[in-house]
Amino acid sequence: MTNQLITEDQRDCYQELSNVAMGQAADRLAQLLEAYIILPIPKINIIAPCDLHMALSGVDSEDKASSVCQGFIGSGIAGEALLIFNDTSFSDLASLMKYKGELDDQTQLELLMDVSSVLIGACIQGIGSQIDVSFSQSHPVVLGQHVSVANILQDEHTHWDQSLTVEIHYTIENMSVDCELLLLFTEDSIAKLNQRIDYLLD
Repeated sequence: MTNQLITEDQRDCYQELSNVAMGQAADRLAQLLEAYIILPIPKINIIAPCDLHMALSGVDSEDKASSVCQGFIGSGIAGEALLIFNDTSFSDLASLMKYKGELDDQTQLELLMDVSSVLIGACIQGIGSQIDVSFSQSHPVVLGQHVSVANILQDEHTHWDQSLTVEIHYTIENMSVDCELLLLFTEDSIAKLNQRIDYLLD
């Protein structure tokens, strides 16, 4: 889906940039977990942030999930990264990361922060390196633990009219581990992003 804010060629370019960054992040995660990461094609959309729950293809809005948000900014381009982690993933994730002891809320929070640090950081920097932007990242913020995805998305990201959204769904082979990574670029950033994309297209 595109609208007047990006052309079809620009959308394809955003998808390719995201594909490269997604692969770099998956490599980092694979090394951390010693597991094979299954990667889909990233999805690029221009949507109202309040409609994010309708855009998410890999997560049931009523599923219980935990989520981390992290802002980023560089060269006048700003946005937020949102990692949504399905709660059914934690037992397998703990096994992969060799966590010992009870899988309580604090342990699950540590697992969530470890994974988000790898995926968010690698994806943002991966995109930035391709468009020659050095992004600074804010401290990660936990949006919720064991709440519905619909509630996570309803409570956040309503302060922009539209955003350029990159949706990446990560799963791990033979494991019940899956998470959704959303990169949300502010509406004010889209024109600056398009300028850099057009430079790559020329």
